[in-house]
Amino acid sequence: MSEGPAGVQSVDRALTVLEVLARVGEAGVTEIAGELGVHKSTAFRLVATLEAHRLVEQTGDRGRYRLGVGVLRLAGATTARLDLVQEARPVCRQLAADTGETVNIAVLSDRSALYLDQVAGSSALQPHNWVGQHIPLHATSNGKVLLSGLDDGRLADVLGSLARYTPLTITTKAKLRDELGRVREQGYAVAVDELEEGLTAAAAPVRNAHGDVVASMSVSGPSFRLGPARVDDVVPQLVAAAAEVSHRLGWGQR
Repeated sequence: MSEGPAGVQSVDRALTVLEVLARVGEAGVTEIAGELGVHKSTAFRLVATLEAHRLVEQTGDRGRYRLGVGVLRLAGATTARLDLVQEARPVCRQLAADTGETVNIAVLSDRSALYLDQVAGSSALQPHNWVGQHIPLHATSNGKVLLSGLDDGRLADVLGSLARYTPLTITTKAKLRDELGRVREQGYAVAVDELEEGLTAAAAPVRNAHGDVVASMSVSGPSFRLGPARVDDVVPQLVAAAAEVSHRLGWGQR
């Protein structure tokens, strides 16, 4: 894959093709080439690549193209995440107020956890902003919850090498699988000093209408404040909050 100016130009042109089709509905290669100011052969290569990814498709009038179902798939994924954040936000605010700690929402993104939203509690003076960041799955409570929702085949695909971040990081797949079994059984995960020394977090699953784990909700803070007894107090509140978000997404409704 080209990463130089030519590669960037190809990406820009491909995006322009999508914008053109969004504006006009459908167009032929000649029209697309005219919009881009390129030769027909260049426009054809761009359209063929987009078609291979199902981002454009040919209409009944062969040789003309329109936006494909791949665009709907991408839009649907974005809409689902926006819905998740919208439904979770008031619950996260209440949980942050009740616990005084930072509350995060994370989803599985390739081989990491992606943080979608964060609400800081009153005890968090200057919390690190995790929104938009990818974090390791095996070394975090959110990651463990997200992994716990995968079947064995998907889990094998997602798990690569388990990097060590602190002396307490789980670095063997056998130990991690044992840990995920406990997470499934108890309904939440805890990570103490596993990603960063001095950081403790607990997380619980957020489920969709089908019962699938689509996200995780966590409460995190410094380990000196979130000791074992405090974690025991926070976990029931966290589990209840995650269940509330799940219900808002349709889980448990008939």
